[in-house]
Amino acid sequence: MANLSHFMIPADDVARARRFYAALLGWKIEPTAAPETMGLGAMQYHEITTGPVEPGSLNHGGLYKRHEKEPILDFVQVGDIEGVVSKVEMLGGKVMMPVSEIPGVGLTAMILDTENNLVGLWSPEGHE
Repeated sequence: MANLSHFMIPADDVARARRFYAALLGWKIEPTAAPETMGLGAMQYHEITTGPVEPGSLNHGGLYKRHEKEPILDFVQVGDIEGVVSKVEMLGGKVMMPVSEIPGVGLTAMILDTENNLVGLWSPEGHE
């Protein structure tokens, strides 16, 4: 069964959003140490830790500079990302971004579900 992997929060003002979530929820929000080859510098990407790892809870996310009118985005970790994406349209969804590699990180894709919700799919490097 596929599990939620992480979430991403777009922000018009990353510093303001960082202060808001840290003060409101106590989240640890730090700039990522990811290599520049991932293009995260321009995104102003920050990693979010919401708390300790506990069964049944999601404790990892990201905060980044908004590009369009993006909603909060949840990612589902899957083993066979190509196989999952191949079923999307047959089930009534739409592939918005085909499977793409993030070097050194893994594979990702974006789909719209049957209710027009954007969902990220994720397969970490080495877990395909």
